[in-house]
This record gives sequence, structure tokens and C-alpha cells, in this order.
Amino acid sequence: MNKITVIGAGNVGATVAECIARKDMINEVVLIDIKPGLAEGKALDMWESAPIHSFDTRIRGVTDDYDATAGSDICIITSGVPRRPGMSRDNLLSINSGIVRSVTESFVKQSPNAILIIVANPLDVMAYVAYMTSGFPSHRVFGMAGVLDIARFMSFVALELDVSVRDIRALLMGGHGDTMVPLPRYTTVGGIPITELISADRIDAIVERTKKGGGEIVQLMGTSAWYAPGAAAAAMAEAVVKDSGRVLPCAAWLTGQYGHKDLFIGVPVRLGRQGIEEIIEVELNADETALMHTSAAHVRSNLDALERLQLL
Repeated sequence: MNKITVIGAGNVGATVAECIARKDMINEVVLIDIKPGLAEGKALDMWESAPIHSFDTRIRGVTDDYDATAGSDICIITSGVPRRPGMSRDNLLSINSGIVRSVTESFVKQSPNAILIIVANPLDVMAYVAYMTSGFPSHRVFGMAGVLDIARFMSFVALELDVSVRDIRALLMGGHGDTMVPLPRYTTVGGIPITELISADRIDAIVERTKKGGGEIVQLMGTSAWYAPGAAAAAMAEAVVKDSGRVLPCAAWLTGQYGHKDLFIGVPVRLGRQGIEEIIEVELNADETALMHTSAAHVRSNLDALERLQLL
């Protein structure tokens, strides 16, 4: 693998491109946007940091030129608009599904063998749009949400216990945000379950803060996060490029796993050179299963809205 395209040069897209470049794991990153000069300027600025950060990955910015993306191994789609005050869910679905469909069509013509990582929101539905539009097999299309959610969860656990984030392992499933399915009993610090280290009330509080993690940042800054989401998408790309077999929670196409099928939702998967190489099924208790069903129902309602609006 030698080339990754990042579609969308906004805060998240630019951060993805920079994180990938600094990992020095690929020959070239192409950053593309519809705003003239934006991707070119950000790419040039990043490249000028290469002597300081000591990376050789070339970063190229282009304006709406998909010829430049030809032969990409991975495409990370970050383009789309955030939900604004007064904007309905249907409005957001309509706008972002149109954007994701358009950029996917343009990209796959140039790189028919690539892997698609979706970051645009609403994540689970935009992964579905990219999947249906691309015609790619499901193991080559998946979404980023769980990696960000567990990063937030782990960061809060580290603050709670005053321990290194390096010693924490965690698992969350389901949709992004309020419908995520927390699994504290699968979360450990140095191999010790957090249920033995943190009270149930404090775990509940940490879970709740994780669910509202994106909203907390919006409230503080007036805009959505980009450092952690960008790093999360880059980590997924790294797992594919290095064929590492990392087990990460991703929005994957289910075909009966966890009792659900024909939708994208967050589950643990093993990532490698082919994309999703395995969907891992862990045992859920009754409460966790109920939360998973609620999360899937939320995703399904968005898919129903997509069909009602005839957006595919």
C-alpha cells in the first residue's frame, strides 16, 4: 500500500491527513476538497513540517480533482456538514447523503480496489450510503465511531484513576453517542477489570460523559471535535496498511451477528490488509443485549428515513 486519499480538508480531514503523514507509514496522502486552495494550503503547511517531525510521506492537496486520487489503497471520507440549530434529522440526512454519494461515486471510478473508511455523520447511515453507492464488498467499507468513543472512555478512566492511558483496554459497541453500548466489564487497567477499581456510580458517570463527549466539546468551543476523531480514523488506516490484525470497534455491516443484519453498527472487528477480516462476537448479558437492540433500532430509523426521502 502506498497511497491514501482523505476527502474533506476541514478540521477532521486535515487532522487525519497530518496524523497519517506523521506515522510515516505510506508514500503519499492526497487531501481533496471543493473549496479552492484549502486542501493545497493545508497540505503545503503540513509538508513544511516534515523536516521538524521527521516524516517522508508526501502530502498533496487538490481542489475537486479526483484524477489525483487514482490508485489509492484507502479513502477516508470526512466531508459533510454538522447539524446546525433548526436543522432536522431529515435535513442532515438529505444534505450529507448527497455529499457522501457524490464523493464516493467520483472516488471509486479512480480506485475500484480501495478500502473506504467513513467519518461523515450520521456515521452508521453514511457508511450505508457509501456501501450502496460503491458496490464494494462489505469488508471494504466501514465507519469510524467506536475507536473515538473508546478513546474518550479510556481518557476519562485514566483521569479517574490517575493511571497511564497505555495500561487501559476498553470496549464499547453500538451507535455513536447516546445510543452507544458501554461494556465496563470488558474494560481493564493493567488487566484488572475497572469494576474492581471504580465504584458503579463513578463508572456510570464516566459512561455518561463518554456518551456526551462530542457535545461537551461543542459546548466549550462552539464547534465539533477534530483532534481525537482525526487520530481515530488514522489509527484505523494504520491497522489496514500494516496488516496488524488490531481488534477495534468499527461500524461494520452485520449479516446476523448480535441478532442484526443489513445495517452498519459498531462492533469489535479485526482489521488487516483486506479491511474487516473478522467480526468478533462477544457474549452480552441481558442488559447489554437490550441496549444493543435499542441502538440498532435508532440506526434502523435513520435508514427508514433515508428510504422515505428516496435518497438512494
